[in-house]
Amino acid sequence: MGRRDLVLLTDHSSTEGSRTVLAAAARTLTGREPVQLDARHFMTGGSGRIEADDGGRVRLLADGRAVTADAVVVYEIPPHRRRAFEDSQLMLRKCGARSLGTDAEAWRAATEKDATVARFHRDGVPQMPSVALSRPSLQAAAGAFERLGGDVWARPCVGMGGEDVFHVTTHAQLAAAAGHYARAGADWLIARDARNFLPDGRRHQYRVVVLHGRVVRAVEHVQADPDAPCNECRGAVSTLLDEHELPDGLAELAISAAASLGLDLAGVDLAAESGGVVFEVNVHPAFGRGALEQVALPYVAAHLDG
Repeated sequence: MGRRDLVLLTDHSSTEGSRTVLAAAARTLTGREPVQLDARHFMTGGSGRIEADDGGRVRLLADGRAVTADAVVVYEIPPHRRRAFEDSQLMLRKCGARSLGTDAEAWRAATEKDATVARFHRDGVPQMPSVALSRPSLQAAAGAFERLGGDVWARPCVGMGGEDVFHVTTHAQLAAAAGHYARAGADWLIARDARNFLPDGRRHQYRVVVLHGRVVRAVEHVQADPDAPCNECRGAVSTLLDEHELPDGLAELAISAAASLGLDLAGVDLAAESGGVVFEVNVHPAFGRGALEQVALPYVAAHLDG
């Protein structure tokens, strides 16, 4: 492989589609197809191996293939599989791979929402008051619910796409959420509602993508159902924005959230209401309209130029 070739390492069981956009970015920047490898080979129990070669580059061996490269673009690793990928992240870093996907600690801090809350508390990143819960008694969950004002959002500590997220305003809803997480064996947390409403009563929030400390993409999500998450897959409508169209202070808030977690690339979900607060940070923000130019090209370029 030439010095400008790269490996695209993603979970091929994912149907999100990000690797297709990343492959297009790689072709645009290098004029060649990236080498695509399934990240599942490099997870716990997989047969893949990562090692350094004599020329100071990294060699990846999986599925009967041996690939040597400088740059390894890691993406589209589902949250529930990231811990199983940590050993490979450490090996990529040890072997000197040019990659923005080797910081296992940063990934864990963003992926596990209770860890995110703790990190933001440490660094003073504004967020809604939250309580993490692990197999709580209904009495303990009710006590936390009351302390947060009786209007909260419940979400699993590890999740994606707004799945298993509930707006909770009654004790009956709280008991139903607690039962749901108990059956799934999932830790969860509740956070006070940010009251992020437009004048017509619709919910709205922003997704701000940060790369190396600068905003590269901004999107507003508007949700007609005030009890549903502001995710496109849950019915929210998205509108691309210029950075200057963001409410004052949100760009800086998104940058500080990414820095707190130690992420080179981050999709930060936040709202201007309640003084400006961060809800969560995505390690691998899904690509949408315009994201090839705004996110994928600069992200892949950072691996080639790093």
